[in-house]
Amino acid sequence: MARTAMLFAPPHPPLTLPGEGAVVIGRSKTADLKLTDPDTSRRHAKIVCEGGSYIVHDLLSTNGTWINGARIDEQVLKPGDRIEVGSTDITFCQVDAEPGLVAEPGEEAQTLFVERSTNGETFRGDLAEIPTFAVLQILEMGRKTGVLVIDSDGACGRLWLQRGDPVHAQTKGQMGFDAAVALVNAQAGRFHFEPDPQAPGRTIEATVTQLLLEASRMLDEGLTSSS
Repeated sequence: MARTAMLFAPPHPPLTLPGEGAVVIGRSKTADLKLTDPDTSRRHAKIVCEGGSYIVHDLLSTNGTWINGARIDEQVLKPGDRIEVGSTDITFCQVDAEPGLVAEPGEEAQTLFVERSTNGETFRGDLAEIPTFAVLQILEMGRKTGVLVIDSDGACGRLWLQRGDPVHAQTKGQMGFDAAVALVNAQAGRFHFEPDPQAPGRTIEATVTQLLLEASRMLDEGLTSSS
């Protein structure tokens, strides 16, 4: 099964990175990842695959390119790295995907199916490498039905999806939308996705994008939810 490199910057759809050539990030209409943030230069940064590694290069941007809080000129990316371009956070992830079912490199992913094994294992991983918001965007693109289980010090619980849409969530102390927000903002731990179980009910009337925007707002404002 192929390992696919992707960029996640909600509410933008995920972007698949090519094995050859460059992907440009910026405000230009010709950028591969187009941002409207005024603190972003027209051609702010690019990511190039060299020798199997993905390297981000700053393109002499006005406000610089930052990786995990440190300003860089160029740097090899590791799964889970947070690229800061202006006021936009972009997360670099590598996921296992069935060949032919991800978008062409450099294009926004539209149909994405992720599975860790062809032998029926569930999709699982480390939140430090694939954050919850990226997992949810992957499952939304694949229109998956099942339950996402989060085991984290920040929040432990379950989030049910129906054809990619969140329908119910629960943690130890919360249920519904607030529980889902707490799970999205879990910072470290493990996750796994179990396909096809029936949700115990519907307590969420929101899209994945609406859920991620609210989780981001709460994080930016320093608000926390009890798990």
